[in-house]
Amino acid sequence: MKKSDARLPRLEDVAEHAGVSHQTVSRVINNHPNVSKATREKVEAAISELGYRRNTAARSLVTRRSQTIGVLGSELAQYGPANTLLGVEQAARDAGYFVSIAALRSVSRDAIFDALRHFTDQSVDGIAVLVPHSETLAILEEYNAGVPVIAVGSLGNAAVSGAMVDQKRGAELAVGHLIECGHRRIGHVAGPSDWTDGALRAEGWRSALADAGLPHDLLHEGDWSAGSGYEIGCRLAAERSATALFVGNDQMALGILRAFNEAGVRVPDDVSVVGFDDQPESAYFSPPLTTVRQDFEELGRRCMDIMLKEIEAGASVSSTVVTPGLLLRASTAPPAASPSQPSGT
Repeated sequence: MKKSDARLPRLEDVAEHAGVSHQTVSRVINNHPNVSKATREKVEAAISELGYRRNTAARSLVTRRSQTIGVLGSELAQYGPANTLLGVEQAARDAGYFVSIAALRSVSRDAIFDALRHFTDQSVDGIAVLVPHSETLAILEEYNAGVPVIAVGSLGNAAVSGAMVDQKRGAELAVGHLIECGHRRIGHVAGPSDWTDGALRAEGWRSALADAGLPHDLLHEGDWSAGSGYEIGCRLAAERSATALFVGNDQMALGILRAFNEAGVRVPDDVSVVGFDDQPESAYFSPPLTTVRQDFEELGRRCMDIMLKEIEAGASVSSTVVTPGLLLRASTAPPAASPSQPSGT
């Protein structure tokens, strides 16, 4: 087909050019798994050469689907929510869906309902909700969107499916590592308690210490920021009440490391520190930070797996959990022997 032709290339033209059936071209376009690598490459080359573009408007009229997923988020300046959003968006695009994003400035029933109505007006095929506050699930249960709704960062409930990283397990891995190092006084600098992640990480800290017969009375609450970590770190440097800290995220851990450095508290010689998230910068903290890694790409894929099952087959409400991992770096070590160090439980 010459570029001067007035008619835009159609799916049948791609099929003829590639020497395959139009059903095969459709499978390639819709990322169907039952297509050989060689055939897929041949079809993709024909699509590129002819300049074929799928007519999504016509397809929507036939399928009654928009091929669009709505993503509702809040606190997107924070590392976890921002990377969860990226994971969901990439997984949606990989599945052949466009993404429409609505960001909330404040989390309230009215704000969430307004955003959900915006998505239903757009005729989205499903909605992923990345609002990490504990009251969000109850609000979602009140709204009948008429399409699948996935609560990302939660197990969901009887009305809403969920996809989450196991925050409690991540905390248990962090605290378990410190216990294995020999620490017996392990404090926790938690995120806000009204965040699902903050509450679950604190719960994991308590349960790991309780299982080991150790006290869990050294709790401080921050706001996820390096500034709050610095303020808490200044107090902890003066108190010297713990030989190890599990910190709710890497940003607060950064502030703590700064406060300890200024006060002459050596990490890990005097106090071991474990963070959470594995931000790209955490490997370059001084010292490099031992931390818990969340697989946001896998979380996005799991979210879309549930979404597509509900879209295609009307599957019932379900949940999926991604297991985090612990990355060991230089900020943790066995406690230094000291007469002032508590020796038991």
